[in-house]
Formats: sequence, structure tokens, C-alpha cells
Amino acid sequence: MSRTRTALLAALALIAASAGTAVAVVPSDTSLAAVPCAVDYKVQNQWDTGFTAAVTVTNNSAAKSSWAVKWSYAGNQKVTSGWNAKITQSGAAVTAANETYNATLGAGGSVSFGFNGTYSGSNAVPTAFTLDGVTCNVDSTDPTDPTDPTGPGTKVDNPYSGAKVYVNPEWSAKAAAEPGGSRVSNQPTGVWLDRIAAINGVSGGMGLRDHLDAALQQKGSNEEVVQLVIYDLPGRDCAALASNGELGPTEIDKYKSQFIDPIAAILSDSKYSALRIVTTIEIDSLPNLVTNTGSRATATPQCDTMLANGNYVKGVGYALAKLGAIPNVYNYIDAGHHGWLGWDDNFAPSATLFHQAATSEGATVDDVQGFITNTANYSALKENNFTVNDTVGGTSVRQSKWVDWNRYVDEQSYAQAFRNQLVSAGFNSDIGMLIDTSRNGWGGTARPTGPGATTSVDTYVDGGRYDRRIHIGNWCNQSGAGLGERPQAAPAAGIDAYVWMKPPGESDGSSTAIANDEGKGFDRMCDPTYTGNARNGNNMSGALPNAPLSGHWFSAQFQQLMQNAYPPLG
Repeated sequence: MSRTRTALLAALALIAASAGTAVAVVPSDTSLAAVPCAVDYKVQNQWDTGFTAAVTVTNNSAAKSSWAVKWSYAGNQKVTSGWNAKITQSGAAVTAANETYNATLGAGGSVSFGFNGTYSGSNAVPTAFTLDGVTCNVDSTDPTDPTDPTGPGTKVDNPYSGAKVYVNPEWSAKAAAEPGGSRVSNQPTGVWLDRIAAINGVSGGMGLRDHLDAALQQKGSNEEVVQLVIYDLPGRDCAALASNGELGPTEIDKYKSQFIDPIAAILSDSKYSALRIVTTIEIDSLPNLVTNTGSRATATPQCDTMLANGNYVKGVGYALAKLGAIPNVYNYIDAGHHGWLGWDDNFAPSATLFHQAATSEGATVDDVQGFITNTANYSALKENNFTVNDTVGGTSVRQSKWVDWNRYVDEQSYAQAFRNQLVSAGFNSDIGMLIDTSRNGWGGTARPTGPGATTSVDTYVDGGRYDRRIHIGNWCNQSGAGLGERPQAAPAAGIDAYVWMKPPGESDGSSTAIANDEGKGFDRMCDPTYTGNARNGNNMSGALPNAPLSGHWFSAQFQQLMQNAYPPLG
């Protein structure tokens, strides 16, 4: 039992003296639960002069429309910054009041907030707390004490192992409404939080709490994974107009306070503590800083801006720190795909940059469960008809137009190798990888059944490759693509799961300019008549026609994905 819990029992004991006899009455668990409020104060991280603390307040009385928690320090601790609460300090006295988005605190409900602070000497845990003037008990468990049964649960090595995965009812209904769609409508897909409004639901749709509540219903007595895509960085996706976001390049404070903080407040609700919440952190952000900046032919002014202002790194670090502090959240950082970062001049620098982001804004590598590759992309999982070590007439496969000196020819070999590079860069040795297989099946009648002709290295590669894109840099609504491997846990060494993080049937971007209030621009890479740019070798885009805005339902694409599924649909 922790020192602070012992102090709690002593503080709540009723000491009576009668006829020289002292009687100590220690409350039972039932009476502890009956106190009007409970405060769980944890020092999560501590160093020579500072610390990070997390506080959870449980209201056991009538519902509140606003709240304020107060405590005092015995030492010289000073709060320097906080989140999910408005925190002020006068001398030793601290007050943490609600933000507008978490003002309601229902009967039996909980709210969490956190802060960074400084100290010198000792950093003793406060011994008394009040909620709106009412004294609360202190449930401040020691996270290093394995004998304390109320301590936070230990994260599992692979959240997908032994667990079901949440089926999004909204996506499932759209899939089931398509002819033949019922064959896959029960598959789990990612829930995309791609703008602030998505947190509470857009146009009458489900918000984050709605999805988590639905996941609890699906869970039953089993373990359940919920997959979220966190995707609203300032100046988002600086090299692709179709997926530009609502926040300008400098709006990092808005990203923190209006996007990440409200998400963290919801995920911190003890109601959802039994769910395993997997977060995909900000796709298409950090890789752009490596490949599309500076003197490179693929550089864009927008990506140069985001490299200079540091807001991609800051945003990812802040998201990792805030979400990683929640015991049942598992953060996976986007790691591009083999056709983006597989080249020598991208591979190691990307791992170094990812480590920089994962150790910024209060984050540490312990906040990173792993990485995800191929999110919303089309790279083949495994190319079985050739390897990167093959030669034709003495010419290496790496010299083919398709491979173009890349070290990797498919997604699984890249993910496994990049995992090793990430560990070398300073990430924990037990990190796992996810691979998005939602649209990389490349089946159907065009799927090669064996190697290509050995007339040249290009005929050999092009004749045998499953990935039928015109160029590996093509990414928007690709013609000929199919559903890939169905979601499954631990399919290969170092791989936590194959996932469908991109919901099949949701567009990558519109084929023509469409006015919208979602911050989404028109990218010529989604125009089937576009003849290309430096990022796709000035080739045709390979995009399907008549596509809607990114994230909107694209029936024609969904039908083609089912038709070209590999493994084929039954």
C-alpha cells in the first residue's frame, strides 16, 4: 500500500477517546466510496527541478455545471503550465477550474487534467483537496507500487492481441448499403478526427463519445480496441491540397487547446478505461519535413514553412504527451510508406526526426507504442515475384524505373526494417508496427501470377509487380486498387496488426474543385487528366474520375476495391 493511501485511511479514521480507551474506526471500502468526491493526484514524471502531475476528480454528489478543485502545497512547488483546466496559484494555494468544454461533471462522473510544475528540495503529494468547497478523500496511488490494487493498469505489449476491434456503425452502414458490401461491412475501420467539429460530430453524425459508447456496447465482456486517427495539425499535409486542414500554419495553440485537449478530456473519462484506445498520430506530417523541404525538387513553400516554425514537431509532441498520459491509450506515429521513406536519404533522417518529435513538448519515447505505415496508401504488402536483391542481365532491380534505387519493394519489409531503425534512433525496443492494408490488395484479373519477362530489368519488375500504379508516388483514388488483407493481430514479426485505418470507400480527394467548409483544397493529383509533377515523376495521376471531397463516400471506388480484393472476397 502506498504512503499516501495509508495517510488517507488515517485521515478518515474516527478517533474517539473514552475512559482512557482510544478507538480507531477505519472506513470500509463502501464508506470510502460514499464520500462526496475523490481526487486521484499522481506525479507521473519527476526530474531534478520539475515534475508532471495528472489529477482525476470524481464527483459522487449531484451533477455540476461548473467545478473547481483546490489544494495547497507544503513545499515550494509552482505550477508552470496546465491542460484541461484553468489553473491558478497564489502562494502555496492552487485552484484548478473547468474549461468551457468540460464544465459539466455528472453524478458519478470524472474529469481529468494535468500540469507541469517546478520544485526544489522535496515534492510531497498534497494531503487535502476540495471540490467546490467540499473536502474530498485522496486516492493518490503510487504507480511504482505493484501491491497497490488501485494503481493504474499496465499496458499490454500489443493492444490488438486477444481483442476485438471496433466496427464503426456509420461506415458499416454505408458499406452494407452497397451491392455485395455486406461481405466486409463487419470489418473494423479507423474513426477519423480530422477537424475540431468531428469531436462532437458533424452534421448530426457520431462524435467521439458516441463512438466510445458504441464500442463499450460492442465490447461486452471481451477486450476491445478502438482505432482513432488524430489528424488536424496546423498547416496539415503541406504537400497535398486535397487533405489540407482547417488550421493555419501558426495556429498551434488552437490545435492544443481546441483539438487535442478536448480529445484527451474525453479519453480520460473513467467510463472508457476498459477500452484499448489506439491513436494514429497525424499522418502525412513529419515525413513531409524530410522529403518536401529545402533544395529538393519535391519541396513546397508550405512544407518549408512548417519545417521553419516547428509546429509539426510541436503538435505531434504535444499530442503524444497528452494522450500518452492516459493509461489505456496506445499512440502510433505515422511513418509514411516504403515508396516515400524507403530511400537511403530519407530512411534514417526520418527516424531521427520522429525521435525529436517524440521527445518534445513534454513527450517521451514511453508515450509511443509504435508506428503505422501505409495509412490511406496503396503500397503492396508483399511483392512475391521479385526482391530488391534480384538482378536481370547483371542489372539490379534497384535500377528499374519502378524501384528507382529504393531499398524496399513492399510494405512489410519496409515496416520491419524501419522498426529496427527507429529502435536505433532511441525508441523502445518493444515498439510494434501497424500496416494499413485497407486498399493494397491489387487483386482481380490484372494481378500477375508470376515474375515478369527477363528481357530487361523493367520488364521483369513491371510484369511481376502486384502494385499496378503508374508511379509509386501516386496516392489519390488509385484505379485498379483492391481491398487488402483483412485486419488481424500479430501477423508477422514486429507487426502488431494489419489494420484498415483508412475506411475503404472514403475518397482521398475530389477529381475537380468543389467548394466546401472543411478546409479541403483541390489537388491535381486527384484529377485523372493530370500529367504529374516531380513527386510522381511527371506521370499521369492514375486517379479515378468523379471523386467527391476527401473523406466523403465514393461508391465507384468501393465497388472497385471489392472487385479487386486480395485475398478475394467470398
